[in-house]
Amino acid sequence: QVQLVESGGGSVQAGGSLRLSCVLSGRTFNRYSMGWFRQAPGKERDFVSGINWSGGSIYYGDSVKGRFTISRDNAKSTVYLQINRLKTDGTAVSYCATTQRADGRTPELYGCWGQGTQVTVSS
Repeated sequence: QVQLVESGGGSVQAGGSLRLSCVLSGRTFNRYSMGWFRQAPGKERDFVSGINWSGGSIYYGDSVKGRFTISRDNAKSTVYLQINRLKTDGTAVSYCATTQRADGRTPELYGCWGQGTQVTVSS
């Protein structure tokens, strides 16, 4: 069974930065394309970014606007999300997930999910 564990969330002032990490265990990491989603309180889970098995194909949600960078290290079975210039509406739980298509932008296209890590942005 695949396990995904996110970390790196925290409380940050608007304009600050965080780097989120997601570690996969239980299966070979490079079999999977990976994605990041976020879910704000009372909102639906929203696509943030996706990355294919090699890291050569990368996709971002429309709201990113150049502020996020996704990357992966297959030797460490880890996918990262660098978040810069956090906005006041950025408070959300961030989730990583596995998929067969790195360009998938809806939760239904992702099979396995982590427990989430909280990102809180203060003004």
